[in-house]
Amino acid sequence: MAAPYPGGCVCGAARYRVTEEPLTLYACHCTDCQKRSGSAFGLSMWVRRSDLELTQGELTRHDLELGGGRKSNARTCARCATRLWSEPARLPEYAVLRPGTLDDTSWLEPVAHLWTRSAQPWFRFPEGVTTYETQPADMLELARLWQKSGRRT
Repeated sequence: MAAPYPGGCVCGAARYRVTEEPLTLYACHCTDCQKRSGSAFGLSMWVRRSDLELTQGELTRHDLELGGGRKSNARTCARCATRLWSEPARLPEYAVLRPGTLDDTSWLEPVAHLWTRSAQPWFRFPEGVTTYETQPADMLELARLWQKSGRRT
C-alpha cells in the first residue's frame, strides 16, 4: 500500500490523509507518552505538514507545554476529541501523526523504541529492533532507520 494514507477520528467527523510517505515511525515509552496514550507507549509517525491534509470536519487546537520547555500544538477532532496529530512549535514544517488513527494500521512497525528506561517492566522489545535508553542525540537517525528498513519510500 502506497500513499495516500487516509485516517480519521473515532466518531468519523474528522478525516485526513497523508499524501506522501512518512519520514519515520517509532514507539516512545516516556512517561508523557504513557499518560497521553493511556497505554504502555505511544506511537509517533513524523510527516511533513505539507503532506497532511484535513479532508473533512473541524479540529481543535490544544497548546501544550511539555517538559524541558518544549511546546507542541495538538490537533483533535472538535466533536470527539480524538488526538490526530501534534505540531512541534520548534519544527513547524513537521507534524507528528498518531498512526493508530490511520484507516489501515496493519503495516505499522516501529523502527525504534525510545525512552526504554521508562518502559513497563512487562514489555518485551521485538528482537533486533533499535532501542534507546532515552532518545537519539540526532533525531534524524530515526528517519535514516526508516529509510534503511525499506518499509516505506
